Amino acid sequence: MSTSALEVAFREEWPRILGSVLRFTGDLQLAEDAVQEAFARLTALTAVDPVTGAAASDLPRNPASWITTTAKHVAVDWMRREAGFVRNYGRLAADAADREAAAAEQVGADPFAVSIDDERLQLLFLACHPDLAEEARLAIALRAVCGVPTEEIAELLLVKAATMAARLTRAKKRIQSSGIRLEQPDATELVARTDDVLAIVYLLYTAGHTALAGDEISRSVTTASALSLARSMVRLRPRHLEARGLLALLLLTEARAPGRTDAAGEVVSLEDADRSLWNAAMIEEGLDQATIALAGRGRFALQAGISGLHSEAPTWEATDWVSIVSLYDALVASWPSPAARLNRLVAGSYLPSTRLDDSLAALDELTAEASGPSFTRQLWAVRADLLRRDGRASEAAAAYARALDGEPNARIRAFLQGRRRENELPGPADAPG
Repeated sequence: MSTSALEVAFREEWPRILGSVLRFTGDLQLAEDAVQEAFARLTALTAVDPVTGAAASDLPRNPASWITTTAKHVAVDWMRREAGFVRNYGRLAADAADREAAAAEQVGADPFAVSIDDERLQLLFLACHPDLAEEARLAIALRAVCGVPTEEIAELLLVKAATMAARLTRAKKRIQSSGIRLEQPDATELVARTDDVLAIVYLLYTAGHTALAGDEISRSVTTASALSLARSMVRLRPRHLEARGLLALLLLTEARAPGRTDAAGEVVSLEDADRSLWNAAMIEEGLDQATIALAGRGRFALQAGISGLHSEAPTWEATDWVSIVSLYDALVASWPSPAARLNRLVAGSYLPSTRLDDSLAALDELTAEASGPSFTRQLWAVRADLLRRDGRASEAAAAYARALDGEPNARIRAFLQGRRRENELPGPADAPG
């Protein structure tokens, strides 16, 4: 196995490895550092000498097992240097033995399955410790378990990257200084942490659905991982309506993914999407889940209902905007996030009774509250589109330019640049006589 192949295998097995070491230590920072050290040691041992062409050691038959065992030894070595090691290690060993014995007696009864996706799910529950602030729980889980870069977490939570980095540092220090142990929750704790885990899976999907940077509009590996985690959540808690709501939302959104770009790979709007490319089976499954979930009127269920109405419309012109706006009203009433309010504004602008000037005025209010560069760019893109639809081409072109400012995704940049050029072109009234 080459070094690059070893790195790929390590990334794929990361949740399983980290989960095992974390359950042993109960200390997230210690577990992360120990796993990274173990991987570095294996990489060094198996690296090929450019002169002799030989490696110091052959790759173990099971690299993940080797890294896990070595990481635990590393953690023990590091803990030896700390005062009170004998007491701490005895407690760790006893805790680990108790958990292993309990698992051996209840094979098949553990609410967490053994696949890698469920290992990640288990880690998400571990990370959502109630003694941490909500945003810290989400950020820690996204960074440590899901591997989402700090900059992207900042975008998802609408804060600056430096602010998020500081929050992550403070959260890890709090875990260390307060003696918080990240351990598998019991049945009661599992129920209490469910909403946090659902929020994390939603944010993970969002991070993959529209890539923060790069040449692709989305990252299919990330969205597939989030969808798999959503399915695992429904298996874990089949009667939890919001778990079904989240699964429905991801299914319906993912079903439309093939229509987000044209044959050349360029981004197209929902209005111009080729709906024949949408995944009909996924839409049907999503609608079935949404029908069940909407009884709870939860945040994800309401978003799934909105996505379902878009997915059912045979054409853009047939979109049921009245029902969509009604669902958005319910969503904003229960979850008045900036994103929900912006999407409600956009949907409302398509009602026949709405004047675009009124939509622009409402957008001014949202803009005054905006935070984070990504959301600010979204606001400018919405403003540009409202101005374009209102026939104010030059103002729209200027707004598209503002939406382009700092946009790191090449596909989105190309789309916005195309819209800006369209509105910069002279219309019939402006053409030379």
